[in-house]
Amino acid sequence: MKPFIPQRFEFLVFGFLLSGFMSCLVTCIASLLTIGVVPGLFTIWMESWASSWIVAFPAVLVVAPLVRRIVHRLVVTG
Repeated sequence: MKPFIPQRFEFLVFGFLLSGFMSCLVTCIASLLTIGVVPGLFTIWMESWASSWIVAFPAVLVVAPLVRRIVHRLVVTG
């Protein structure tokens, strides 16, 4: 697959994918622990995922630079 997104948008693509995958995983676990395996679980999970992704995406964009700075202070280079 040939890349098609300009490099200047890398941070947005990273945030979009990271927040999507993480919110999907977290809402799946939370749904299973809260209601268990029930009829309609997939629909409930997807509704939870959609609403959480709306919050997770901008949160990742805001928090990622802060986390990078913290990591750079904690990690020894060279």
